[in-house]
Amino acid sequence: MALILFIILSVVIGIALLWVLEQMVFKGNWSYFIFFLIIYLPFYITTLSVVYLTTRSSSIVSLFQILKELVVLIGVLVFLFYQKKIAEYPIRMMATDWFLLGFLSLGFLYLLLPLGQASLINKVLYYKSMIIPGFVYFLGRNTRFNKQEIHLLFKIIFGIAIGAFLVNLLENYILNAHLQQFTGYSLYNLVINQIEPTGNFGLTWTFETQAVTKRLASFFSDPLEMASSVLMGFAAGLIWFLTTKKEYNWFYILVMFCSLGSLVFSASRAAFGAFFLMIFFIALVFGLYKLIAAGFLSLLAFAIYVIFFASEDFYFFVLDTITFENSSSIGHVVEWLLALDSMIGNPLGIGLAMSGNFGSVSDELRVGGENQFLIYGVQMGWLGMLLYIFALGSGIVLSLRTFYRTNNTQIARVAFVGSVTKVGLLLPLFTANVEIYTYVSWISWWMIGFSVQEYSYLRNLTNDSIQKMPSL
Repeated sequence: MALILFIILSVVIGIALLWVLEQMVFKGNWSYFIFFLIIYLPFYITTLSVVYLTTRSSSIVSLFQILKELVVLIGVLVFLFYQKKIAEYPIRMMATDWFLLGFLSLGFLYLLLPLGQASLINKVLYYKSMIIPGFVYFLGRNTRFNKQEIHLLFKIIFGIAIGAFLVNLLENYILNAHLQQFTGYSLYNLVINQIEPTGNFGLTWTFETQAVTKRLASFFSDPLEMASSVLMGFAAGLIWFLTTKKEYNWFYILVMFCSLGSLVFSASRAAFGAFFLMIFFIALVFGLYKLIAAGFLSLLAFAIYVIFFASEDFYFFVLDTITFENSSSIGHVVEWLLALDSMIGNPLGIGLAMSGNFGSVSDELRVGGENQFLIYGVQMGWLGMLLYIFALGSGIVLSLRTFYRTNNTQIARVAFVGSVTKVGLLLPLFTANVEIYTYVSWISWWMIGFSVQEYSYLRNLTNDSIQKMPSL
């Protein structure tokens, strides 16, 4: 099975890579890097696991590891190469640009400062995990896609959402096991990441609930990444459903159904909360107050089910989660308190690669790690955390403004999905190092950059129109 998966993944990744490189290098379409990322990133850890299980070569694994960064960097270089007069390239900085630039500049300063106990190589690797999404945003900020290109982008997102659910069904009803039990996931973690197998399924504790039931991840790295990623699939299906003629929108109902199905299989409490937060935000965007009422009634129905009809195990699982007596919930609180204590004692931060669950952060040095905001706060102080929050918040606001103002339906769809996905991720950001979920993180940052580009264009178009108006 592993050999078959290895051949399939290698062929698909190879074809996608060659097509994207041809478009980028020979035709100057630097923006096409996003197509490779959107195809490759959902299968990233599964690919690495299968590659190591098949070849037992860490060198070959390393080649697959660097593909995502390599394609992004080639995109940046091609962009610079095809600008004949780069010094005259129009730069219209928006709020999100300034905040993100400040965040990345501060990170670079902390890379150079002799601060913290992490090694220089670990700091460099950690900063790479910060700067690459910045490049993705930058390329999105300089992308102008036509209708067909945006349509292709969404087709892939829809395919990922449906494919994830189909694999979930395969895991739950046919294999009766996690896909990761067949792909060499544990072996890859043990040899490459030095992570011992844990839990009752020989993977990690993330793959099971406290009641020792399976939490599925499909082809994603773990259930938490899948749960966060399908939020983007649901948002994409919803906006296409709302902006497509009724006789053609059955497919988007299927996409939303599959996304919700995967969310259930993931058994992620934070993602369930994020879904309701996202629905509430969508209802506000469209003024669908009946949807808010429906959401409230759904929560009420869920509460009634838990209290009167659910099994005793499920009842106490929900109760312990709400009261923070669940071991996982307690773990989150402990990590938050450790991070806050560090930030209070060291308001300027303790250095890069000192917090979070990224691979370059050593376990013995880690302070906190289960809250994306606090992770940056521990490392780069209160300023670093605030710059990240402001970059995220301004990106959501400007994307939403783009959605309201643009007359281009395709661009409006991108802006909607980018803003709604980032809002949906707010709750998981409090309980996980979400920026390491490269598929949903990088693609949504690209969408934010793409939307800010359109907003900048619309704003300047409005300003030019005002200037050309005859005086009275």
